[in-house]
Amino acid sequence: MMDINEIREYLPHRYPFLLVDRVEELDIEGQRIRAYKNVSINEPFFNGHFPAHPIMPGVLIVEAMAQAAGILGFKMMNAKPSDGTLYYFVGSDRLRFRQPVLPGDKLTLEAQFLSSKRQIWKFNCTASVGGKTVCSAEIVCAEQKL
Repeated sequence: MMDINEIREYLPHRYPFLLVDRVEELDIEGQRIRAYKNVSINEPFFNGHFPAHPIMPGVLIVEAMAQAAGILGFKMMNAKPSDGTLYYFVGSDRLRFRQPVLPGDKLTLEAQFLSSKRQIWKFNCTASVGGKTVCSAEIVCAEQKL
């Protein structure tokens, strides 16, 4: 389990772009992570997306999955941004949205390591609410030394 203070050591993002609130499970040997984001009506994007029917933008759901995958990648390498290593989200394959994410939802983020080749890492990711998958994708990240 990782709380927000430890998460901030592994992700360079800050409000309003830090989209992982807590890591519930981290299995380095099994190369998987389960984390979550509590979706609140106070999120700044709900002011415009959409005021009469607020839903979390899909691109931010994908970003949240990428951040969970980034934590897993950093933990697998035993590295942190403060060590001069960053992960850039560079793409996604097989991206699918299945239902909207609403204020009050607990967005569960899961990532499973698939492969790495020449500083390009691939993760199989899902986002779910109440056990139902709302989004899935293969997330591609590039490891960059600063």
